[in-house]
Amino acid sequence: MLTELEVNALCENVESQNLEHTESLSKFDKFGEAICAFSNDLIKSNKAGYLLIGINSQGKRIGSKITDQLLQQLAAFRTDGNILPCPQLSVSKFVFPDGEVAVVEVFPSNMPPVRYKGKVCVRVGPRKGVATEAEETTLTEKRVSKAKTFDMWRCEEADLDALSEPLFRDFRAQAVSAEVIAENHRSIQHQMASLRYFDAKLICPTNAGVLCFGLNVRYFFPGAYIQYLRIDGKNLEDPVVDQLEISGTLESQVKTCLEKFNAINIFKMKMNENLREKQIPMWPPVAIREILLNALLHRDYNSNTPIRFYVFLDRIEIQNAGALYGELNATNFREQQSYRNPVLAEYLKTIGLVNKFGYGIANAERELKSNGNEPLKLGPIDGGFLAVVYAKLSE
Repeated sequence: MLTELEVNALCENVESQNLEHTESLSKFDKFGEAICAFSNDLIKSNKAGYLLIGINSQGKRIGSKITDQLLQQLAAFRTDGNILPCPQLSVSKFVFPDGEVAVVEVFPSNMPPVRYKGKVCVRVGPRKGVATEAEETTLTEKRVSKAKTFDMWRCEEADLDALSEPLFRDFRAQAVSAEVIAENHRSIQHQMASLRYFDAKLICPTNAGVLCFGLNVRYFFPGAYIQYLRIDGKNLEDPVVDQLEISGTLESQVKTCLEKFNAINIFKMKMNENLREKQIPMWPPVAIREILLNALLHRDYNSNTPIRFYVFLDRIEIQNAGALYGELNATNFREQQSYRNPVLAEYLKTIGLVNKFGYGIANAERELKSNGNEPLKLGPIDGGFLAVVYAKLSE
């Protein structure tokens, strides 16, 4: 946590490569580009960067009033998905006699290149702008040496032919701005490497590359599928009326599973206050989608255990392998964020299946309450995580 003396020194320093001043309180694209550039840390300072709002180019405070709304908007850069992968930052306000200052402290990312609205922003001395191809390559090589999560590991058994190039190109159109694509002269494998789906040195995909664009995902990850069961009863011993092993890329698994669910999600009719009939589902579709995506994001892909999507007459159980990860524990998992597979999280955000980071479970619980369902039962079990969503069977 910065002290008032340290912030005052940052205000007066106008030459640092890890520092940016701005008078504007509303240029959020400028703020996002600065946060992105500090996250990329092209100069390899391994130090935090600071965006100071309410300071002019001479390092003088301009008498700004920093509102709580502005602080909330700045903090939202962590989760709104405009900066991918999600930046690590803190936001604070300091009050001086000659004006207030908002300080955004940004820490270097372990997963560069970081993009703001599809562009890789960097800062070298006084220059801030979109990275050149050579600078992107430098950031990619920096990331390889720091890869820690499963989805960034190399899948050395696979090669470029194991991936669908059309699927990647469709994804790239959503992940990278059109002008950057138009100026790009690199090979497809170097483009994949820039987005964390390929290792250009060993010439093999990452695990995320296989899971997102693989032509035969289960050849490399036998447990990477969803086991769908529909049971005519309330116990596993009751008759199974439908079953399917849902394989393929992450996107195809989600879509197929939700198609199966939507086909059996029976709606009831209810008269509203305007004497018009309103459909009430047994399970709100948004809640089921959020819980399924949560299972896909947090599952342990080293395990050969599939995600279990079991539909009973009175409930749906969604279970994934993998204990709570990182800083998460049995009491804080609803509030904290700690992704076992951050590249997969970025992928699902980019293709539009995830709207905002860290809000999936809260959104599901809100939908269930609005629909009149019983509260969501959610928590860790031995070696995994289980969500139980009870059906709305009557008013």
